[in-house]
Amino acid sequence: MLASKRRGTNVAAILALFASASALSWDHSQYLSSPSSDEYPNPNTKGLGWNQAFEQADEFISQLTVEEKVGLVSGTEGPCVGNIAPIYRLNFTGICIQNGPLALEQGSYTSIFPAGVTIAATWDRDLAFKHGYHLAEEFRGKGSQVILGPVAGPLGRSPMGGRNWEGFSPDPYLTGDLFTSTIEGIQDGGIQACAKHFIGNEQETQRQPSTDDNGDTIESVSSNIDDRTLHELYVWPFQQAVKAGVASVMCSYNRLNQTYGCENSKTLNGILKTELGFQGYVMSDWAATHSGSRAVNAGEDMDMPGTDQLSPVYWHESLVKAVKNGSVPSTRLDDMCRRVMTPYFHLKQDKNFPGVDPNAKDFNKLLFSSPDQYKYNFTFGSEPNVDVRENHGQAIREAGAAGIVLLKNTNNTLPLKNPQHIGVFGNDAGDLTNGMSYFTFNGILNNYEYGVLATGGGSGSGLFTYIVSPLEAIKQKANFKANLVQYVLNNSAIIEQDSPYLSSLQPSPPDVCLVFLKSWATESMDRETLHTDWNGDKVVDRIASVCPNTVVVTHSSGANIMPWANNPNVTAILAAHLPGQEVGNSIVDVLWGDVNPSGHLPYTIAHSEKSYDFAPITNSTSLLNTHDPKAWQSDFKEGVLIDYRHFDYYNKSVAYEFGYGLSYTTFAIHKEISAQKKFSGDLSHSPPAAQIVPGGNPHLWDVVYEVSATIQNTGKVAGFAVPQLYLQLQRGSVEGYVAKTVLRGFEKLQLDAGESKKVTFSLNRRDISNWDAVKQQWVVPSGEIQAFVGLSSRDFHGSTSFTPIA
Repeated sequence: MLASKRRGTNVAAILALFASASALSWDHSQYLSSPSSDEYPNPNTKGLGWNQAFEQADEFISQLTVEEKVGLVSGTEGPCVGNIAPIYRLNFTGICIQNGPLALEQGSYTSIFPAGVTIAATWDRDLAFKHGYHLAEEFRGKGSQVILGPVAGPLGRSPMGGRNWEGFSPDPYLTGDLFTSTIEGIQDGGIQACAKHFIGNEQETQRQPSTDDNGDTIESVSSNIDDRTLHELYVWPFQQAVKAGVASVMCSYNRLNQTYGCENSKTLNGILKTELGFQGYVMSDWAATHSGSRAVNAGEDMDMPGTDQLSPVYWHESLVKAVKNGSVPSTRLDDMCRRVMTPYFHLKQDKNFPGVDPNAKDFNKLLFSSPDQYKYNFTFGSEPNVDVRENHGQAIREAGAAGIVLLKNTNNTLPLKNPQHIGVFGNDAGDLTNGMSYFTFNGILNNYEYGVLATGGGSGSGLFTYIVSPLEAIKQKANFKANLVQYVLNNSAIIEQDSPYLSSLQPSPPDVCLVFLKSWATESMDRETLHTDWNGDKVVDRIASVCPNTVVVTHSSGANIMPWANNPNVTAILAAHLPGQEVGNSIVDVLWGDVNPSGHLPYTIAHSEKSYDFAPITNSTSLLNTHDPKAWQSDFKEGVLIDYRHFDYYNKSVAYEFGYGLSYTTFAIHKEISAQKKFSGDLSHSPPAAQIVPGGNPHLWDVVYEVSATIQNTGKVAGFAVPQLYLQLQRGSVEGYVAKTVLRGFEKLQLDAGESKKVTFSLNRRDISNWDAVKQQWVVPSGEIQAFVGLSSRDFHGSTSFTPIA
């Protein structure tokens, strides 16, 4: 029922329904109605924050014919993943849209940056900004105006999600800050960011419609989410992105409460454009458009790819007819065009912007079998294969190291102390053996068994121009001509009974055994297990049985089950995530102590896969063979209790908690924590009425309290500390689950040995509020709020309290 309200339905009754659909009293029937999609009016953009660019866009659009306006919002064939046709009579050369969140996927001589999950593990806003800025430099150099990224959907409801690695963290606060910092970096670099995927896009399984053996359509999975959960988890980071002035938001494949994401007027018109004040344009995911005028009137502004390559064409000529017959108001088409062109002018993409790299045509033909000739003449650069990598490799190396989380370090095994004999084991340690891309070419899945996993698969990946494997980096660091580096990279050979491959390594055992494991994840499918792939657990057990100093490194899209973590011969564990092209150098920098590890977990590592059953991927044999067109229903019964919120609420033991991470030094937070009020007079429960601006009611962002603490490096070497602030909010008037604590602040501080620094966390009104589904407002509850400062979600060093409203 969230997707839209019925025409003529009592609004109070609908809002009461939103409230009653709480996680504690889940009623699946409330989410089965198929609402009409044109009930929430389209708010016209005013170009707030982009005033001059809005005037330029308005002047530009006033000169267009209806056909040209439709061309401005309908994708066409061209050299890029997505293309908006040029209008040369007005000196508009078109718009080139390219994947993706960690690299220019269709690009030669481009860099492969760390994945979003790696950036999340750094807990570093400045690094996220630089990450976005460097991406923008490469996209601009290749003639692309729009990056399809960054990602906050999937948020990461289930660790089984196949694309979680493209995003940041299942915590909305951590994701919101790093998502926004990345966007700011991209757009400071003069490139449009496209925040995706809006919204509830939490699984790959049945993300698109399928057909049964009768040829009938089985609809995409419907994410059924109550209004409070939607706001407090899944909308949260997008609200920050809108406040930051993101140019574009991509609507998702899935249905949300029975209505497809790209024709859902409640979420697009009601929440995104009205409640949040979004001024840019809504772009469809590729083939996520399922209608013409209905999608337009529901709030979609741009259809991609707009060709019959992936799905039927619903716009183009059909949209021209819809405007001329009144099915789509001409004012709506004008608003769509203004939304598209305003960020284009705001980022000055009409001034000296490079032409598209001619080599993009070859990639498009290879990946999507695009035609040799296009309907429109696009502007190309003078030289193909322009090298845009600059010195980004160094930044990638630093970010990759910063995203490594040290989980275990018995007896200070690390950093390594000049071992003379090093054993390297596992199929993740060596170079790639099946090409330089993780993309699926022409529907054929490459064999990824051998070679280091530096990123995930699908459109969010890229083409490596080089990759530094861990084995090669270890050889160089260890000076293998003087010291001994021996290795076995075949997992099957390692676990073979009485393996001759292991016994051939002499002398035995090595001083240290470095085991590299990986977990494959990709677009279009969800993970089948949280254990490492290719018998990774058996590999660890086998090596640890003969080597008393075994160090395990995982490259993974997120959480892994680690049944060997307490093995006394496993002396150190590092979760290295997906670091990009400098993967080997990043891990060697940490292993030998050139970089003190500072990563912290952006998710929880539980003891077993069953521990995550609170948020399952919707899939079963009966569903796979169903003839029911609406069989795929994913009920978010857990409400706001995902990841650490779930484990804390039910007092469940975990292997490694959210926010956890070791260092080669130690830190302490002084117990004296203070909270200072930053407003005068009395604080109202709801924000004062005000004109909506990008980000919503501007009073939501008023700083109302500051919490301060002092942190000290109590060890013997310099390092980075990540103090974290968690709040225990009152329930107030809301129904459903209320988490024990929620993250509401973090900082990353460099401290010399013995040094102390004061850290201050600013809390705005939204930070201390709950979403009230009946009032349709963020509401500050009455009563005392507890504030805890620590080094993880379960390692609090001090606390204080404050009472905003008695």
